[in-house]
Amino acid sequence: MRTNGVAAAGVALGTGVVSLLAVGAFSASPSSASLAPSTVPAAYAPLVEDYGNACASLSPPLLASQLYAESGFHPNDVSPKGAQGIAQFMPATWATWGLDADGDGKANPFDATDAIATAARYDCSLAQDVHTVPGNEISNMLAAYNAGPYAVISAGGIPSFPQTQAYVQKILNLEPTFASTTATVPVTTRVRAAITFAYDVLGTPYQWGGTGTDGRFDCSGLTQAAYAAAGITLPRTSRQQWYAGPHIRRAQLQPGDLVFYANNLAEPSTIHHVGLYVGNGYMIDAPFTGAVIRFDSINQAGYIGAVRPTA
Repeated sequence: MRTNGVAAAGVALGTGVVSLLAVGAFSASPSSASLAPSTVPAAYAPLVEDYGNACASLSPPLLASQLYAESGFHPNDVSPKGAQGIAQFMPATWATWGLDADGDGKANPFDATDAIATAARYDCSLAQDVHTVPGNEISNMLAAYNAGPYAVISAGGIPSFPQTQAYVQKILNLEPTFASTTATVPVTTRVRAAITFAYDVLGTPYQWGGTGTDGRFDCSGLTQAAYAAAGITLPRTSRQQWYAGPHIRRAQLQPGDLVFYANNLAEPSTIHHVGLYVGNGYMIDAPFTGAVIRFDSINQAGYIGAVRPTA
């Protein structure tokens, strides 16, 4: 969540990419990292790809993970403390930094184009502000976004605020799940325990909202409990679990991967089902009310992709 930290003055307000590049040296070497498919809502993915390359300290996956951590990609979000929009700017900070990136004559924190452009511009300026601070430059940049650059400079790194420390770690943990990669992602050695758990509950009746407290599960309750048995904590819902690890191409599926289904393959917000892949084109899943936990083919309509959970 944003605070009212204000970076050093000196960058003139403007619109669009031109004003982003005005931050100077930090726009010289943009990252080549790109987004994994279907991880960012279709309306925002091109913006994140473009503005995520605004400076060398930023990348599209890093910007995406920051926006997800801030608001879950909800452009009308308002926090209890008054932070606004998809990038969660406090009004005072927005008054100084807000961009009219879409050229409609108004810098609006609830306009995703304006807010994503401003977040990238602010990140790049913060990176410049804290680049002499000891420690990891990207971590310090993220800490400055949350707590303000002077808190980072004064602390000589990430300040000891629990909220800021958790914020930085959350974004760094999330970043790999937004990144498109052809690299081999190792399978955790704890997968066997997760699969064993799922086998042991085959035949259990489906229960909407079930997390196992009465021995029954819904789809994401099953996968959450299976990985809890393996010592890995997953979020509660299928849409949250979509961001619980790096995304795996279908040809790379291994037992233990989570497989997901959505109503719209370009919109991760429409994910509605998750299963635990067990090999040979099959998953164990809790499909719907009236059914039991069972083996199902993964070859079903709406397959959006797979995630390999990591500790």
